[in-house]
Amino acid sequence: MTERIVATFNVGSSSIKMAAYAAAQSGGLGPRLLRAEIAGLPEAPKISAVAGNRNLASAFLSGAEVSDLRLSALAPRLIIAIEEALGQPLAALGHRVVQGGRHNHSSRVATPELLAALDSLCALAPDHQPYNLAAIRAVSAARPDLTQTLSFDTAFHRTQPRIAQIYALPRALTDSGILRYGYHGLSYAHIARHLPELFPAHLHKRTLALHLGSGSSLCAILDGRSIATSMGFSALSGIPMATRCGDIDPGLLLYLMDDRHMSAVQVSHLLRKQSGLLGVSGISSDLRVLEAAGMPEAEEAIALFVYRIVRECGSHIAALGGIDALVFTGGVGENSRRVRSGISAGLAWAGIRIDPDANANGSPLLSPAGSPVSVFVLPADEESEIARDCLALL
Repeated sequence: MTERIVATFNVGSSSIKMAAYAAAQSGGLGPRLLRAEIAGLPEAPKISAVAGNRNLASAFLSGAEVSDLRLSALAPRLIIAIEEALGQPLAALGHRVVQGGRHNHSSRVATPELLAALDSLCALAPDHQPYNLAAIRAVSAARPDLTQTLSFDTAFHRTQPRIAQIYALPRALTDSGILRYGYHGLSYAHIARHLPELFPAHLHKRTLALHLGSGSSLCAILDGRSIATSMGFSALSGIPMATRCGDIDPGLLLYLMDDRHMSAVQVSHLLRKQSGLLGVSGISSDLRVLEAAGMPEAEEAIALFVYRIVRECGSHIAALGGIDALVFTGGVGENSRRVRSGISAGLAWAGIRIDPDANANGSPLLSPAGSPVSVFVLPADEESEIARDCLALL
């Protein structure tokens, strides 16, 4: 290969997602060459890879040694495996960084000073940010020659009006950075970029996007820009998720700490790891398991998930002043016809209808001809946004 190639890392507490892209002759993003993932970290790592060229995927898997799962060792080895499979060095490596803070409105080249500033934001995304930064530092130590770029999940939401970002707290706290940051911005940026390209005949000025997966949120997109989103200061807020609680009365947290004598660590674990679909059902955090369970507790968890999403949709439609398009994305949004059907039925008042056959087949366009609101299923693709940012910075 002789093209300029960039790779992407999306590193979390339980998985590492990777991809490699060639640059187009114009300098923009070209085809994806490889996509790989290590899931089940740290207890039961399972590595997989797909590529248009099967030999390339096989070569990567052969070279990706995962006996040492410390990011300081694993991240540099994965870069070597990618480069050996491709047969040439990378031009740059782009990373997803969940929390960029107030001042990072676009992607940036990694520097020690920037990483130090991002360290202070780890408490806002403890399941992601520390791992994001650890991987960047590991690669930097092993490959100081390799340019690394950072794409922030919060950046897409910095276009929101100030009134949508602030809490009703003392001004000094707001000025110190306690704001509604929003997350899943790379996923929403992908939707804003590609929806007009894929469906040019459909209205999309006022788009409501639903990123539904292990982490879930909503975003009101007006003319391609975020104006409201369900997640706020942390990735705990908004709608219920797999194990996260979503919005909760702050008085309840005070009660748990004062009357139930729970520590901050215990409350954090409760809200992040024991709530959501898992907490309500007592069975699983996986929606697929709950849909197949047929038990009252599982049914209640699914019903609450759908109900809270519908309620939150009403808020975002109000922020948009109406709705032209509804987009489902993320693992649940792309694959659960039951959730899509339930949400659409709950939003019938807003003119949303879907064709049952199209929904059963997971078609890209779910709404029947003549519907006042177009309903789409668009696969999430954060990796291409990271790669696009990386090439732009190069």
